[in-house]
Amino acid sequence: MELKEIQRRIRECIAASGLQQKEIAKKIGVSAQTVSKYMRKDVFPALDTFAKLCALLDVKSDYVLGIAEY
Repeated sequence: MELKEIQRRIRECIAASGLQQKEIAKKIGVSAQTVSKYMRKDVFPALDTFAKLCALLDVKSDYVLGIAEY
């Protein structure tokens, strides 16, 4: 799976959560700008941050990575 598809899934999960980027950033320990980069640029979270993001959004990492369907 390409990074663009992973980013699309991250954006989709963030939108579905109803949380704002600032809220997400605070809860996973990064800046709001960093969350924005995950969504709009070719930047992928560090593995520990990715795990926190998936837990916060209540989504399986396998789905985001394209290993399994939602």
